[in-house]
Amino acid sequence: MSIKILNGQSIPNIPWQDRPAGCTDPVWRYDQNPVIPRNAVKCANSVFNSAVVPFEGGFAGVFRIDDKRRAMQLHAGFSDDGINWRISEERIHFVQENKTTEQVNEWLYGYDPRVVFIGDRYWITWCNAFNRQPTIGVGYTYDFKTFYQCENAFLPFNRNGVLFPRKINDKYVMFSRPSDDGHTPFGDMFISQSPDMKYWGEHRHVMSPFMPWESTKIGAGPIPIETSEGWLCFYHGVLQSCNGFVYSFSACITDIDEPWKVKYRCADYLLNPREEYECVGDVPNVVFPCAALCDADTGRIAIYYGCADTVTGLAFTTVDETVEYVKNHSSI
Repeated sequence: MSIKILNGQSIPNIPWQDRPAGCTDPVWRYDQNPVIPRNAVKCANSVFNSAVVPFEGGFAGVFRIDDKRRAMQLHAGFSDDGINWRISEERIHFVQENKTTEQVNEWLYGYDPRVVFIGDRYWITWCNAFNRQPTIGVGYTYDFKTFYQCENAFLPFNRNGVLFPRKINDKYVMFSRPSDDGHTPFGDMFISQSPDMKYWGEHRHVMSPFMPWESTKIGAGPIPIETSEGWLCFYHGVLQSCNGFVYSFSACITDIDEPWKVKYRCADYLLNPREEYECVGDVPNVVFPCAALCDADTGRIAIYYGCADTVTGLAFTTVDETVEYVKNHSSI
C-alpha cells in the first residue's frame, strides 16, 4: 500500500473477496450479493441504503427498512463478520435530548442513514421529517441499543447529510444536498460547518453535476476516508434517461484542510446498475452507497450499497486502486 491512510482503524475481519479473474474494474461486486435480502426481518418490504461501522470486534449498523406499510424506518443491527446480520424487528425509538427537541421531532419517517464514530460516540445522520418535510436529522448512540436525537441540522429541504470522521479546524463538517420535497430533479453538493453539532453555517459549494452519468443530481455517499492524497469521497450521481432515473456512484478527492476544494474528480462512474438485483426492484436501476469500511493496515475497502431500493449489496476495492483511478481519470 503506497497511499497512506490517515487516522484510520485496523479492521482485520473486514468483509473481503479478491477481485474475480478477468475483472479489470476498479470496484468489484461480492459474488454472493445481495448480502442483505429484502426479507431480512419479518416486517420488511425492503432493506437498503444502510450504514455499517466496526463495533466491539464485529460490526453494527443502522438500516433503512421500508416496512410492509411502506413506511420508511430505521432499525439497528449487529454482525460478527459484516455479512450475516441480526437486525432488530423493532424500529429505533430515539430518546429526545431535551424538551425542545421533543416538541419538534415528531417521528414520521427516517431513511438513508450514515454512521460515524467521532469523539466518544457514534453519530447518525439521516433524512428526517421536520414539519412533515425532509431535512437532515442528527442523533447519536454509544451502544446501538439506546439512541438520542438532537436538533435537526438544517431547514427543509435537504438530504444526504454525511459527516466527516473528525473535526477539521476544530469544527464538525458535513456534506449535504439541498433539495425539494419530491424526487428532486436537481442537486449540488455543499459543505457546512459547526462548532457543536447544533448550529450549522459557513456553507461552501463543493461541486455540481458534470458528466452525463451524473447530469441530473449528485449527493454524498459513505463517510469520507482520510488519505495522504486528501479526503477520498464516494458519491452518487443520477442520470435522467428516457426510461427514468439511473443511479451510479463514483469518487472524488478533496483537500484535507479545506474539504470543499476538489483536487480530483473521476469522470467515470465506478459502479452502475448492471446486475439483476440492481436493475429490478421497487426502484429500478439504482446503486446507492451509504457505508465504506476501510482497513488501515491493508487499504481494503468494503462498500455497502442499496440496490434498486430493495436489497443491500457489497462491493470491494482498495484505497490505492481507487485513488489512482480517480487521479488518472479526473475531469478536473
